[in-house]
Amino acid sequence: MFKIEKIGNPKIWDKIIENQIDFPFFQNLNWLKLQEKLGNKVFKFEAFENKKLLALFGLVEINAKRGKYLYLRQGPVFNNNLDSKIFKEIINFSKNLARKEKADFLRVGRFPENAEDLKILKTSGFIKSNYQNAEAQVCWVLDLNKNEDELLKNMRKSHRYLIKKSLNSSLKLIKTKKVKDLDLFLPLYKNLSLRKHFIAHKGIKEEFEIFSRNNEEILLLVKFENKIIAGAIIAFMGNMAIYRHSAIDEDFKNIPASYLIQWEAIKEAKKRNKKIYNFWGISPNENDKKHPWYGLSLFKIGFGGRKIYYLPVMDLPLKLNYVKNYLIDWINTKKYLI
Repeated sequence: MFKIEKIGNPKIWDKIIENQIDFPFFQNLNWLKLQEKLGNKVFKFEAFENKKLLALFGLVEINAKRGKYLYLRQGPVFNNNLDSKIFKEIINFSKNLARKEKADFLRVGRFPENAEDLKILKTSGFIKSNYQNAEAQVCWVLDLNKNEDELLKNMRKSHRYLIKKSLNSSLKLIKTKKVKDLDLFLPLYKNLSLRKHFIAHKGIKEEFEIFSRNNEEILLLVKFENKIIAGAIIAFMGNMAIYRHSAIDEDFKNIPASYLIQWEAIKEAKKRNKKIYNFWGISPNENDKKHPWYGLSLFKIGFGGRKIYYLPVMDLPLKLNYVKNYLIDWINTKKYLI
């Protein structure tokens, strides 16, 4: 007998999340806790068949000026293998919940690429969202099962050169978990968002407060001539390190501070016995010079690695008001998140 219930034992949830090869960051209980802290309503459920736990999933209710929607992001998470039958049951359950909450639409995003599940979404009435730029369909990851010399050897020649140059320069790397040190990073990030015209993430400070407390996030800063010129927040969860947020001072863009940060983050991930370093999103076609992520994609790919693919973000319209959301996302398609 199949049934869906509210979350039972958080420790079991954490264990299932931790064991995933592709760590589902947005189904992590601390991430869902962060959403509640930011004022969003959160729903956490587990799916059972004959009392056997098959999957878990958390939905976040987003209330924006343009409308309300429920977001099933990077879920459901399966206890063992993907099961399209269970996926369909969870999608139907989520659809009914969204209607009960009087949401304008239900959104599903960052789920592993699977033709059968995409078919289920389409036959359930989902359409491709215009929200793709904020939820990359292609990510770049680096396997960490090689020693440092081998990792350097597999990088682009220019990346190796700039890493070595940064190590032999007067750049000073600062590694910190202190929330107060975000005051050194956030102005850089804000200036970058204004300069590049992208939509800045909300809740970075709140996220760092929660995750750094458990040693799951660190802030890497680079100082040059007594000035902080670059920084990045790196998460360490499950078997994965994740490149979360970054920024650099435009006046110092020719100094290889970003290369130093990424190399130190990779080494920190190896020290923590992580198997994968996740650079996050790249453009679907890294040779497309017109894509807003072109330069960023070349930077990430240069460190070596491989692509992983996700289904496109899909929306299930539930009210006519969805049209407004669709048009706003269309207008924002040229904006992107770092």
